[in-house]
Amino acid sequence: MSSIYETGREKEISPALENEKPNCKTMRAKISEFSLKLSDEKLRRMFINCFYSTLDTAAEMLEDGSAFMLTGDIPAMWLRDSAVQVMAYLPFVNEDADVAKLIRGLLKRQFFYIGLDPYSNAFNKEPNNRGHKDDVTDWDSPWVWERKYEIDSLCYPLWLAQKYSQKTGDFSVYDDAFRIALRKIIDTFRTEQNHATKSAYFHSRPKYPQFPTLQNGGKGNPVGYTGMTWNGYRPSDDVCEYGYLVPSNMFITVVFDYLCKNAERANVADMRSEMKTLISEISEGIAKYAVVDSPYGKIYAYEVDGLGGVNLMDDANVPSLLSLPYLGYCEKNDPLYLNTRKFVLSENNPFYYKGKIAEGLGSPHTPDRYIWHIGIIMQLLTSDDGEERKKCMEMLLKTDAGCEVMHEGFHCDDPSLYTRPWFCWANTLFAIAVMEMSEKGEL
Repeated sequence: MSSIYETGREKEISPALENEKPNCKTMRAKISEFSLKLSDEKLRRMFINCFYSTLDTAAEMLEDGSAFMLTGDIPAMWLRDSAVQVMAYLPFVNEDADVAKLIRGLLKRQFFYIGLDPYSNAFNKEPNNRGHKDDVTDWDSPWVWERKYEIDSLCYPLWLAQKYSQKTGDFSVYDDAFRIALRKIIDTFRTEQNHATKSAYFHSRPKYPQFPTLQNGGKGNPVGYTGMTWNGYRPSDDVCEYGYLVPSNMFITVVFDYLCKNAERANVADMRSEMKTLISEISEGIAKYAVVDSPYGKIYAYEVDGLGGVNLMDDANVPSLLSLPYLGYCEKNDPLYLNTRKFVLSENNPFYYKGKIAEGLGSPHTPDRYIWHIGIIMQLLTSDDGEERKKCMEMLLKTDAGCEVMHEGFHCDDPSLYTRPWFCWANTLFAIAVMEMSEKGEL
């Protein structure tokens, strides 16, 4: 099967990108120079395809200075995916004005969307009323593609702003639109600490019973108070079995901690106390409810409900338990993380698959025994073991089904069976992994 960039499939799937596309000439020159260092020809081609996946097929500068970002083969912008899709470009942000313009523009649009509705996870480029309009929920807008409430959708734009300001020293992205978005994020997290009694949010998809959605009139399964904040859907967009998604709550503490430490420069000193309180309450809830005994010692649960329900699993979509060092929640050698990692990368995790061709983390979002490229890449990025990292890269190179890009999931016995031929999130993470391994002298 040919690469989607050879067949032009991206033109068949995507809406027309009518506005300006960033040139990024300086970055392109540096990437051309870097790619010559990759001696493996297939690796070089895959790196180029994946690195430019977002820039050449998904990114668009709009007339208002914001940037719209397709997730790939779905004509909408996900808050989560779009933030990750530009992460491979951050190393060049100080040298290439177009890269800086793209990231600032993306943040502008993300904060606009959050200000519009913090409960939505995916949005339209225009108020054209496209998307899942058969869903039953308490609010709607022609801007909204999908209204699945996911904590990580609110954390990722804050994380991207953090990475940008750390790299550039430019805190101008923390503007009035950001303050409006942050105010809504804080209020939403506080409301959802008491989901059953204080939240108006509900969501269900009754017209499509094959896709599980929130039960109990769209409010979800019962939960008790824990200090953590409730989450409707996972980063896979699948419904949560238990209402407190532990990796996403951990992600909150990461992004809020940075804002608290840089409150004056980010112009949020007036909200610092509220963020500190949320960090404290969430952390106490994680320690009390989400640390459980296992054959590997104490590990983190994936989900809990505060009523004794515990879900021991992990999902390839990030935030995940596997991804905690990548997100900045803990160090790679943290004992509790290492115990959790052993569980996650074992067949005791119901979504870890071992087949004839590959082994790795999958997701209930895709068919049984489908491994996700994101899961393999995250295993690579969170390991300091050179042999493990090399093994992961070898699996990535032999499971592309000849497309020379990453996919969503593929069958662990037959990589020609896969989902999503055009998936920018996975492509970007692959490019990041290649650059990191090259820097370490591992390629």
